[in-house]
Amino acid sequence: MTSTEREYPASIPAIFLMFFRIGLLSFGGGLSGWVFREAVLIRRWISEDEFLSGLAVSQVLPGANIANLSVYIGNKLKGPLGSVAALVGLLGGPFFAVIALASSYSILQKTPFAEDALDGVTAAAIGLILIVAVKGARRATHRPEALAAFLACFIAVGLLHWSLLAVVVVVGPLSVFAAWFRRRARA
Repeated sequence: MTSTEREYPASIPAIFLMFFRIGLLSFGGGLSGWVFREAVLIRRWISEDEFLSGLAVSQVLPGANIANLSVYIGNKLKGPLGSVAALVGLLGGPFFAVIALASSYSILQKTPFAEDALDGVTAAAIGLILIVAVKGARRATHRPEALAAFLACFIAVGLLHWSLLAVVVVVGPLSVFAAWFRRRARA
């Protein structure tokens, strides 16, 4: 995607502000769904394929998936400076919010609606994660090797409860080899 196709320009301050808002206003999971919406659908900074590739890489690397994804997107858009802007934006707001919440925790835990509010946030986060999962599954159905890798990971981790690391070590290289072999056969 070229800069002329982008809805909003991907400047360092814009990258910082997008991730700052996501980091400050999000709870629990679902962040990858929100980043997808903001970076792909609204701002058109990266394509759906680029996002899903970055999401896959960010889930394999050690550390928080969303932090890895923010570094990937920032780097894709503006290089190392973009990575720093995205990561500092993502973590800066929550850092100060946690300090403020920790200071007022004893007051908040006595509030009757606190648990209900967190249940609602949890439901929304699960919905956002499902959106990204469904989009990934749809993409995988177009390529047999991607669909096989998707199903193998789902069955091994989701149903058989095998170690994610073991599954990635086995399925990852096999899927890369299958994709390489398929591309080579087409050429």
